[in-house]
Amino acid sequence: MDSLPELTESSNSENTGITDSSTTNNTLVAASSSSAASAPSSRYENQKRRDWNTFGQYLMNHRPPLSLSRCSGAHVLEFLRYLDQFGKTKVHTPICPFYGLPNPPAPCPCPLRQAWGSLDALIGRLRAAFEENGGQPEVNPFGARAVRLYLREVRDLQSKARGVSYEKKKRKRSRQQFPPGQLPPPGASQ
Repeated sequence: MDSLPELTESSNSENTGITDSSTTNNTLVAASSSSAASAPSSRYENQKRRDWNTFGQYLMNHRPPLSLSRCSGAHVLEFLRYLDQFGKTKVHTPICPFYGLPNPPAPCPCPLRQAWGSLDALIGRLRAAFEENGGQPEVNPFGARAVRLYLREVRDLQSKARGVSYEKKKRKRSRQQFPPGQLPPPGASQ
């Protein structure tokens, strides 16, 4: 995900409680830019700061407004579902004739969603930003079990719907050669 959409404009504002709060956004940006002005930031650091500011704005626009200390994994899930409306990844439904096809031959009315990889990267950046901004790892809402389960569910759903498997990469291990018929000693790694 190259950038998150601004949360000040929403076609679904009555459900999420998002309203225009440019003053709040300016305060968040000013506070974070003063600490980052001392050294040039990497693309990752810039994206992490933008994501953190966007989530902070989301919490302030939440009805009722939420403080970060009261934020839970459920609020993070609500935020991720809100972001789906800005997605660009076609996710076919099981009744779609193109379900399971990686390259469908024609357009279909299936919804656009945030890609699993984008959501996974976003949660990683927000999790790091939470701890960099004074949050305790034990209470990090971005590391909540519900968030991990949601990301796994999105990954599985999208891989089936798009016909793309997300296989976990296996580390290559050096193999020791043993004579045929001889097993490695117990505890030896293969």
